[in-house]
Amino acid sequence: MPHAHLASARVDAPADFTFAQLSDGSRLGRWALGSMDLVPAGEPGLWRGVSLFDGSPAEVEIRPHPALGLIDFHLGPAGARVPRVSIRVTPGPDWGLPEGSCLVAMTTWRAGWMDDARWQRTRTTHELEALLFKAQIETEWAAR
Repeated sequence: MPHAHLASARVDAPADFTFAQLSDGSRLGRWALGSMDLVPAGEPGLWRGVSLFDGSPAEVEIRPHPALGLIDFHLGPAGARVPRVSIRVTPGPDWGLPEGSCLVAMTTWRAGWMDDARWQRTRTTHELEALLFKAQIETEWAAR
C-alpha cells in the first residue's frame, strides 16, 4: 500500500475564497468526517470535535500558510502532533482554467500504526471529503 494519498477537486470559486473556507475550523467540521462539529480549543489554531465514525474525540491544529496556498492539519496528542494532512490551493488560471476557479489537492500521509483497513477507510473518506468541500464552497460562493 502507498504511504501517501492525494484527493483533488476543481472548485469553481476563487482560490483566496477557497483557501479561507478550507482553513476555517468551523467550516472544516462540516466536511471532515473524522473531525465533525469542531469548536475552538483555547489555543490559536487548535480545534476539538468528534469522529463521525466512532464518536471518538478529534483534535486538529490548523496551520495556514497563505503565501504558499498551503494548509497543514496537524493531528495527534499535544506535543506529538504531526502534519498528517495538507491541502494546497492553486488558482485555476495557472492551469489554463477559468478565472474564479481553483484546484485543490489534499495529501494524506499514512501513519505507521494504521492497518490496511484503516488506511483504506482514510483514503476513501478523503475522496468523499473532496466532493463535500467542493460542493460546500461552490454553494457558499454562489450565494454571495
